[in-house]
Amino acid sequence: MSEQGKNPQEGRKVPEVSGVDLARQALAAAREQARARGNAAGAKKGRQPGLRSGARADGRDPMPLMAALDRLRTERGWEMPMAVAGVMERWPEIVGPDIAAHCEPERYEDRELVVRCDSSAWAAQLKLLAPQLVARLNADLGQGTVRMIKVRGPGGGPPKGYGPWRAPGSKGPGDTYG
Repeated sequence: MSEQGKNPQEGRKVPEVSGVDLARQALAAAREQARARGNAAGAKKGRQPGLRSGARADGRDPMPLMAALDRLRTERGWEMPMAVAGVMERWPEIVGPDIAAHCEPERYEDRELVVRCDSSAWAAQLKLLAPQLVARLNADLGQGTVRMIKVRGPGGGPPKGYGPWRAPGSKGPGDTYG
């Protein structure tokens, strides 16, 4: 035997390791490291180590579209705006066909519903009916969803943009002939 096969400190023989044995040891070490990494990664994601997707449902499985949309709506806090959007679609059912023919909701912000009327007479009428409409809307959507209704008359929109013949700060013909 050669001198390389002996351990000089103990005087015993150490078996020589072949290339195949080294490869097996390296493969076993790599598998152990991969198993340890897999267990650590599974613990981070909330999975049990070594658990694989199977016949039972888990969090990684695809979900129906409506369930995904409901989950998204809940996570983002869109319940109230979506409920108000539904009310805007059902506006004629809530206020009645006569009022709905002359007044329509424009937007909902900060628990205030802005309604535009086609005449000042209907705007005055809606201002008188606003407390009853707020109560009806809150009964439908949940208490405190609508705090008040702002009624806008006809026109009353933002001033028109500046054109080539408009002076900065003017509000239109009412400025000149007013």
